[in-house]
Amino acid sequence: MSNKIKKINLNHSFIFFFVVNIFCVLFFKYSNLNISPILCLLLILIIGVSHGSLDHIKGKKLLELFNIKSNYIFYITYILISAAVIATWMLLPSITLIIFLIIASYHFGKEDTEFLINDRSYFTQMLYFFKGFLIILTPLYFHFQETISIFKLLLIDNEMFYLSLNFIETNKLIQIGIVCSTLSSIFLFLKNFEIKKFAIFLDYFSILILNYYLSPLLAFTTYFCFLHSIRHSISLAIELDSNSVVSGFRLFVKKALPLTILTGIFSFITLYLLSNFYNLDSAILKIIFIGLASLTFPHILLEYFLEKKNEK
Repeated sequence: MSNKIKKINLNHSFIFFFVVNIFCVLFFKYSNLNISPILCLLLILIIGVSHGSLDHIKGKKLLELFNIKSNYIFYITYILISAAVIATWMLLPSITLIIFLIIASYHFGKEDTEFLINDRSYFTQMLYFFKGFLIILTPLYFHFQETISIFKLLLIDNEMFYLSLNFIETNKLIQIGIVCSTLSSIFLFLKNFEIKKFAIFLDYFSILILNYYLSPLLAFTTYFCFLHSIRHSISLAIELDSNSVVSGFRLFVKKALPLTILTGIFSFITLYLLSNFYNLDSAILKIIFIGLASLTFPHILLEYFLEKKNEK
């Protein structure tokens, strides 16, 4: 099954790279084309969020490993962690954002690459972090001021935070970070070399192209929905039915639909409430990034504990 996943994901990387190039050329040619943040929100809610909508099934497996019979414990814990993240963001937005970016970098690097790597050493985990760090660094490199504007909309008003970012930009630390990310991709590619690992470089150049041509929000949405989320969803579909990806994907959609719809309902209720205090675009950005942070933390914790428990 490992070779099957590798082949499917390599094809996916080729298709994504090809489509990204066409889309970015068209977007550049028709520079007056304006894509609303509401479309980004819809894509993230429909495609992006759904790749974590089987967490309740994974949570049930984790509870069984701990010999806990009540499923309500998982739901309550998951919701409490999400709520705690939102509350912490309101109280300490700068610190929470930094922690979120660090964890997200590792998460993106690991989930986008681990199907190619049969190694769980600390060095490999570090390579995952630097590979995923490219998602954070490229919008800062290509669209520094626009990215700063997004941070400000996310309630980040700490002057020291922005002074630190300006110091990082002035001293070329962003470029150094991109070099480190490039080297991590090279190391991961060469480690137990297989031609299928060329997907690493296709993904690498896709991220660079996206962030060069598109705004930070649109570039992130395209990456998160059509590379990261679809790749994870494919893996889940194969887990559900290893004999047929199509059948597995149908099962995945059926199982993911309830929580995806529920998340969408809560998001639009929140959007309605926030629109009374902020303009629509600002409210959407808060829902996308603070909302994703609140879902990412419990999602990663679940994956971590399930992985550690299965290792024993």
